[in-house]
Amino acid sequence: MEITEVRIKLTEDSDDRLQAFCSITFDDAFVVRDLKIIEGTNGPFVAMPSRKLTTHCNRCRSKNHIRANYCNQCGGKMSGEQGPRDDGGRAKLYADIAHPINSTCREMIQNRVVEEYRRERELSQRPDYVSRYEDDYDDVFVGSDFEDITVAKAEPAAKPRIDSQPSQTGPRPPHSPNNSEAPRQSASQQGSTPHSGTQSKRSGFGAGILDE
Repeated sequence: MEITEVRIKLTEDSDDRLQAFCSITFDDAFVVRDLKIIEGTNGPFVAMPSRKLTTHCNRCRSKNHIRANYCNQCGGKMSGEQGPRDDGGRAKLYADIAHPINSTCREMIQNRVVEEYRRERELSQRPDYVSRYEDDYDDVFVGSDFEDITVAKAEPAAKPRIDSQPSQTGPRPPHSPNNSEAPRQSASQQGSTPHSGTQSKRSGFGAGILDE
């Protein structure tokens, strides 16, 4: 494995221990960003990218930074856990996101980054100096590198079908014994002869009771 590129971003406040940020590229294929160059008692050293360690609130179980006095979510008082400790007995507040696992790799990163840092400090004295830290990498993905992914939109649920019938303006006809039969037409429409007076009387209410 070889470090093929190092980019340095110097901090504006030179009085702070944090001197610069750094990104390193391995084998022109893998980039690690947000390394920090810190001024120590024996000179600058490289700190790997890290995150703050967290602990859970006893009341709402939300995550909070170690040594937080109150929960950021519910406002409850935290227990004040100190968290894990390093070999020197000091409380660990940060955990490395990426770091070397052997001394050989660590020394390679340390020596190369410190060398580039000192070179960047010299270049920063020029009037036309511009940091390359924010420049895009050649291997950054662009929109054309991805296939078009079509997300099907959820179709609205089909509404139940209701067959509407024309409203009836007049009164409804009386119910017939057989619903399947059409309403009977009047005698004048059927062309039948009118009944006699006797037949009309017999066909009335109570017909046939007094005919004996």
